[in-house]
Amino acid sequence: MDAASTLLEIEAIKQLKARYCRFLDTKDWQAWRGIFADDFHSDTSPSGGKVIDGADEFVAFVRKMLEKQPTVHQVHAPEIELTSATTARGVWALNDVVRLAPGLNLDGYGHYHETYEKIDGQWRITSSTLTRLRTDFFNPLFSVRISDRLTRAATKLSRR
Repeated sequence: MDAASTLLEIEAIKQLKARYCRFLDTKDWQAWRGIFADDFHSDTSPSGGKVIDGADEFVAFVRKMLEKQPTVHQVHAPEIELTSATTARGVWALNDVVRLAPGLNLDGYGHYHETYEKIDGQWRITSSTLTRLRTDFFNPLFSVRISDRLTRAATKLSRR
């Protein structure tokens, strides 16, 4: 693959991830489902979440959790590598803000580690692992940083 073709494919993956954020934050669930491969694998366990296999299962889970919660997802500084003409992997810096409840918000910082596949001429996300570097909980009156150590301990307790 020549340099121009490589750059075009990388740009297409960047556009895919931009749609990921926009469709998720605007709650366009049908369009959001369309960016994933059917056998999509999600792993948010490194950041206190869970593993979900299947795009339909993943979208249904996220929709149930975030349907009524305002969110803002921003991704930056993509590191994308084509591993073949139809596969790629990437890492994206992430900042997300999620309204958890009235007066309680999460401001998270971390990374998406993803794989992609070109299916029927369109790039799709095939797997995503979410890692966190920092999580702050805040409201208009206070802000609390939850350390990674405390987050891991709470996650471990919640799984018992």
